[in-house]
This record gives sequence, C-alpha cells and structure tokens, in this order.
Amino acid sequence: MNTVYLSLGSNVGDREANLVRAIEEFARRGTRIIRQSAFYETEPLEIRDQAWFLNCAVEVETTLTPQQMLTVLLEIESEMGRQRAVKYGPRNIDIDILLFGASVVDTPDLVIPHPRMAERRFVLVPLNEIAPNARHPLLDKTFRELLNSTPDKSVVRLWSGRSK
Repeated sequence: MNTVYLSLGSNVGDREANLVRAIEEFARRGTRIIRQSAFYETEPLEIRDQAWFLNCAVEVETTLTPQQMLTVLLEIESEMGRQRAVKYGPRNIDIDILLFGASVVDTPDLVIPHPRMAERRFVLVPLNEIAPNARHPLLDKTFRELLNSTPDKSVVRLWSGRSK
C-alpha cells in the first residue's frame, strides 16, 4: 500500500459539497481514506480577483501507481464538471497529488512531490493538521517545518461551515 497526500480546493458553486463529493469518489476508486483535515477558507493567490477557496488535505492509502492515481483524480474532476479555461482561475474542484509515499516522479504530466507545495499555506496548513511529522522526500523537512518556514503569508482560516 502507498500512502498518498492530496490537496483539494474549490471556489465555484457549493464549495463544501464539491469537496465532500470528491472525497467520497476517492473511496469508490481504489483508495482508503486514512485522515482528512478540516476545511479552510483561503484567499486566492495567483489571480486575486476571484472568490476565496475552500481547501483541505486528505491522506489516503492505495495500491494504485502514481500515474493511475493521476488518471483517477482527473476522471473525478472531469465527472464533476471541472473546466480548465484559465490557469489558476476559478474552479469547482481541483485535486493535486502532493506526496506519493517517498516516490519522486518527474514526467511531463506529473511531478511528485508537488513542486509548489512548500510555498503555499493553503496546502501546508491542512497538511500540518493531519500529518505534521510526515517528511517531504526532497526537502527533508516535516510539514510542520515547511509551514513554519514558508514565505507565503496569505490568509488561511478555519471554515466554520455553512451559514444556518
């Protein structure tokens, strides 16, 4: 079994429902959910003129290979209606492989560890919640150490859920 860390985000439509649906789809497609972070509301980074995101991190176990996992995640995004019109633009669902065990993958369509994870609080805050002592295989730092040293100062706040 491979331990995999995923990052999920949504800023279009019912953000919370989008994240929940995507996580439910993992369980139906060859993964076992071990841990899930809380949801965090995060400000957009690259394109700032868009709605805030809801993000979380999930630790899963799978027998899939990294490429098979990527295929599954892209299928989930596609089935949920993900449109890739603008890079870093609004999206109803975005699922990224952050780490895949200790594997290092560098192909045209897949890079693991995720190349920008150490620069993004919206990734590191949820990861630190579920696995603060897990180590980045290239940087040889824990998620806690990466969070404490990231230059990113963007707002990441705990999501309290839907308004009643």
